[in-house]
Amino acid sequence: MFERFTKDARAVVRGAVEHCERSGAGAVEAEHLLLALLDRRGSRASFALTALGLAAEERKESVRQALGDARRRAGLSQSEADALAGLGIDVSEIVARVEEAHGAGAMSGDRKDKEWWSGRRTFGRGAKNVLEKSLRIAVAHRDRHIGDEHLLLALTILPGVPGEVLADHGVTHEAATRVLYGGGEAKAG
Repeated sequence: MFERFTKDARAVVRGAVEHCERSGAGAVEAEHLLLALLDRRGSRASFALTALGLAAEERKESVRQALGDARRRAGLSQSEADALAGLGIDVSEIVARVEEAHGAGAMSGDRKDKEWWSGRRTFGRGAKNVLEKSLRIAVAHRDRHIGDEHLLLALTILPGVPGEVLADHGVTHEAATRVLYGGGEAKAG
């Protein structure tokens, strides 16, 4: 499948691996792909993110912070935390207690000994879902390649933390599709 990836899409995947390694995570996840997309410049996905208001560094930092908050909650999205709150379960209180006993970020799943493994990083279910969905999106648009724009569209349409965070920042699947493929607004070239 990677042979169909453009240079920009491959750079996103490499960037995701780097984000994974820096965080000490055990596997590359969808969040790492989103972080790598935020790092890109001069690509179709970066154009779409700029057109949708995520060009400013403070907006990107807000996305990074939201992803970090979800990671501290053991990967629970804000809507999942809100649903648990409706059942009387205060996720932030649980996180605070666990971190008090075991240290900051204890529920994130990140390894503290970052040199634990120097081999090739595996891709978690979330990242695999994004890669698979990006292929399906490219085929649906009759594109012969998989670009970083397809990765962005996959992140916006799949359920989970990255899609929720993007939507909270105004980057929905419909809006990204409109910017990338037309529909009355600027089209990414």
